[in-house]
Amino acid sequence: MSSNVVPVPNEENIIIISQHDQNKLHKTKLSFIDIVSFLKEIIAKLDIKKVIHSVKVGIALVLVSLLYLLDPLFQKVGQNAMWAIITVIVVFEFFIGATLSKGINRAIGTVLGGGLGCLAATLADESGEIGGALVVGISVTIIGVGATYSRLIPSVKKKYDYGVLIFILTFSLVVVSGVRADKIMKLAEERLSNIVMGFAVCIFTSFIYPIWAGDELHFSTATKFDKLATSIQGCLEEYFVIANDEEKKATIDISGCKSVMHSKSSDESLANFAKWEPWHGKFGFFYPWEKYLNIGEVLRELAAMIISFKGCIQSVRQSSPTERDSIREPCEKIGLSLATILMELGDSIRDMKRCSAKNLITQCMREELSLLVNLDNNNNSTDNESTLGLASFIFQILEMVDKVELLATKVEELGEIAHFHNKKLDV
Repeated sequence: MSSNVVPVPNEENIIIISQHDQNKLHKTKLSFIDIVSFLKEIIAKLDIKKVIHSVKVGIALVLVSLLYLLDPLFQKVGQNAMWAIITVIVVFEFFIGATLSKGINRAIGTVLGGGLGCLAATLADESGEIGGALVVGISVTIIGVGATYSRLIPSVKKKYDYGVLIFILTFSLVVVSGVRADKIMKLAEERLSNIVMGFAVCIFTSFIYPIWAGDELHFSTATKFDKLATSIQGCLEEYFVIANDEEKKATIDISGCKSVMHSKSSDESLANFAKWEPWHGKFGFFYPWEKYLNIGEVLRELAAMIISFKGCIQSVRQSSPTERDSIREPCEKIGLSLATILMELGDSIRDMKRCSAKNLITQCMREELSLLVNLDNNNNSTDNESTLGLASFIFQILEMVDKVELLATKVEELGEIAHFHNKKLDV
């Protein structure tokens, strides 16, 4: 079997590389390049915030594990160090506000549950064998029923559900543990100190490249305006392009509207976490996060209108292309104005600057709306379905204009309360 050789000059002699070795080197080089490109693709797909959070959790676990690994620390805390590790695993959340919420709830629940548990255990210890059993049973029943009922109250469940759960757990463990009253206080003190150490580690690592729930709510709310503006423009462009092309009708993208529709639970969680966060950036204490929820509610109503608007556009009972062309100019102007106003409102929230979008609605759109209504009234079509389709189309545009005007009012209210800077809107 023949093989080609390539002479490679060296300082002292010549190295002979066979064709077989060349192929191996070439394959090795290709495989290394493929691995590097594959790793680059994986890294590109990763969410950097999630990577940072995962690394911070790892750092927190390493730090709290030192209570076990270092003998001087282990001699002081003993086996109760596991409570610090459990605290890090349970309390550490993606957002700082969520971590603070769970940590504070856990601390308060532990203190209150431990305190009442100690009182109940002391009373049971002094009541004799039968009396002690009655005290334990009655106290656990009363506390369990009362605390569980409080968890079902919406205002308590929203902010303090985890704290009430820890309260029930701690109280029950202390009361029914069977430990004598003289040892309960020492045990509670040791466990509480370890929980505090675990919580301190969580807070320390959370402030390394912090991820704020307030920032997430702020920018996600601003982004929703852009999504709805794009959807409105897409619907109106689609309406005037072609009437009966089924494939073309399917190109209207309302995925942004659907994401806005499904954002309620996420917004409420972010607003709740943001209230626990300390002063950071432009967001101080008592920042009006409730206004973001109000704006989000109106945005979801507008998103529902746009989804209904899409159905109206794609209906087989829509008006003829000729009738559509008669209202094309005012509709396109109104659609462009709506999209511009929504984007301006989103920028106003994003940059925390006031704008006069409400005035723009009053000045620039009333004339177009009047023209649109007059065209609809002057429509002499004998086709009832066509007339109904055109009237429905115009009615939904009017409803969207009113909803955008309400949004402008809500954003202006937020700007006044949150002290947005002044900004002039280009007309």
